[in-house]
Amino acid sequence: MTRGLRGLMHTGAGIAIAMAVMNLTMYGFTMVAARMLGPQSYGAFAATMNVLLVVSVVSLGLQTTAARRISADPQHVGQIQAQVLRVTLRASLAVGALLILLAPVINELLKLDNLLLAALIGPVAVPLTMVGGQAGTLQGERRWLPLGVLYIAAGVPRLLVGLAMMLWRPEELVAFLAVGIASLAPVLVGWVALRPVREPGATSATHQGRRIAKEALRNSQALFAFFALSNVDLIVARNVLSAHDSGLYGGGLILAKAMLFLPQFVVVVAFPAMASAQERRRALARSLGLVTLLGVLGSLAAWLLSDLALVFVGGQEYAEIKDQLWLFALLGTTLSMLQLVVYAVIARQGQRSIYLVWAALVAVVVGGLTVSTLTGLLLWVIVVDAALLATLVAISFVAVSHDPAPSEDAAPSTV
Repeated sequence: MTRGLRGLMHTGAGIAIAMAVMNLTMYGFTMVAARMLGPQSYGAFAATMNVLLVVSVVSLGLQTTAARRISADPQHVGQIQAQVLRVTLRASLAVGALLILLAPVINELLKLDNLLLAALIGPVAVPLTMVGGQAGTLQGERRWLPLGVLYIAAGVPRLLVGLAMMLWRPEELVAFLAVGIASLAPVLVGWVALRPVREPGATSATHQGRRIAKEALRNSQALFAFFALSNVDLIVARNVLSAHDSGLYGGGLILAKAMLFLPQFVVVVAFPAMASAQERRRALARSLGLVTLLGVLGSLAAWLLSDLALVFVGGQEYAEIKDQLWLFALLGTTLSMLQLVVYAVIARQGQRSIYLVWAALVAVVVGGLTVSTLTGLLLWVIVVDAALLATLVAISFVAVSHDPAPSEDAAPSTV
């Protein structure tokens, strides 16, 4: 690594590059899987991956808790790191065990017809949850270089291992097993970066394991609402559409997820500022503006270059949704803006705004079960998400103008 590149990776710009590499390689893996598995097998694989995305809220809850606490109280970084890593280990094992127990339910709900595939979700979720506490600790300490390496390790091995294993046997079970093997890489990076564990030093009752777990649970609940909303449409699709059409819908969601995750670096950079009462409003406005600009450009590209966009969702096998690809891009843009607003709520430890996300989730499910076409389901999801976004943006700008920055012991905000 050259001196200039090393210097860049120690900055927020380096995080943007690392996250771009992670997202592009993850997207590349998804694109390869869609092409090699075909619509029907990919539909089952995409459903299991969406379960992991929803479960990943525990990892993200741990990350936001660690980052916020270390940034707000660096004098107790040793204690916070030790407690966060301890809570992270216990949470990871608990999540894995619960998913194994729920394997028969998941198998039936997603219509996988493969109990082994459903059971494998639990073990794969363990390292994916564990990396959250590690990433949050590095983020809070602003150790951008190892955090960037961790993000790269979360993406590149998935593409390489996944491609190799699917060349050997192009099946949904093998593809998902590749995800599990590759997920060990970022955990190893985090373990090395955080060795040796800091001495606790000065301690505070504020950062006891129970309080950290309570905040992580609260943050995870908020993120779970968002991720459930952003992934439930595929579950609805598998119940109201044919296996072929639900596979096509899953293919279109590749583009939507790309639009959701590619600007994710904006959240990482903006989150500390959104936790500051003096910077919240400006950080939220600038971040929303940037995500909107990227989304508009992406949606226009999907409309004007639909043939090229079709390549990125799996090729000619998905040609039936070519004319709808710009709508999937629009859906992804709406979700990326919603994600930013949800993180703004977490940064100020808000609460009531999340109830609206749960209400939107119910609306997507109830309304989605009444449609019978791919386009009808897609349009319904966009309408619900756009209405929620408009409401939350209005509430957030009012809230950030009046809410003080939360202290470590402060009760959650009412809005």
